[in-house]
Amino acid sequence: MGMKKKQYIVIGLGRFGDSVARTLYELGNDVLAIDSDETIIQDISDHVTHAAQVDIIDENNLRALGVGNFDVAIIAIGADVQASIMATILVKELGVKYIIAKASNDLHAKVLYKIGADRVVFPERDMGIRVAHNLKSSNILDFIELSPDYTIAEMVSLEGWHGKTLRELNMRAVYGVNIVAIKKDDVIVNVSPAAEDIIKPGDVIVAIGAADALAHLESLVSR
Repeated sequence: MGMKKKQYIVIGLGRFGDSVARTLYELGNDVLAIDSDETIIQDISDHVTHAAQVDIIDENNLRALGVGNFDVAIIAIGADVQASIMATILVKELGVKYIIAKASNDLHAKVLYKIGADRVVFPERDMGIRVAHNLKSSNILDFIELSPDYTIAEMVSLEGWHGKTLRELNMRAVYGVNIVAIKKDDVIVNVSPAAEDIIKPGDVIVAIGAADALAHLESLVSR
């Protein structure tokens, strides 16, 4: 089942970067999170593998952190377009294989692709509607955009899950997936459900995981 543990570096820990870093770490990956703001680093340090406060566009800092050894870099820098572009160029030069960068508009996106980003995401634009409903947890669907290794699926909950908490079901250990939301009647009723939340009859789960893990789970559900 298990995929090789991947190493991600997340640069810039605004709301998007923060939720991506935490989610990737919760999914069992190694995550180095960096930002220039000390308070932000203190907040996230228990929720990622390593957190470092550095000037994010200083090449020597990035080199010292061993950035070139990471599989995927996520450049999640917000409004500072110049910093976003610099960071993208630096991680590319340092040898990161796959670079995902956040863009604030189409021109910014074009530039990011030109300088070597493999994928550009528009979390604010895509999330605008959802964020209005649920500020805290815009993270799921941002994250789906993220990695070529992960995918997302919705499926009706199995009878055997009903009345059990997510902790009891332990989906990650049993099936290799994480439950990122619970829907009822096509409406997301619970985003980022807690371990104590109970699956009820009629619940549709939104799960994220490796494609093969989700396919296996879907085959159980469709029986």
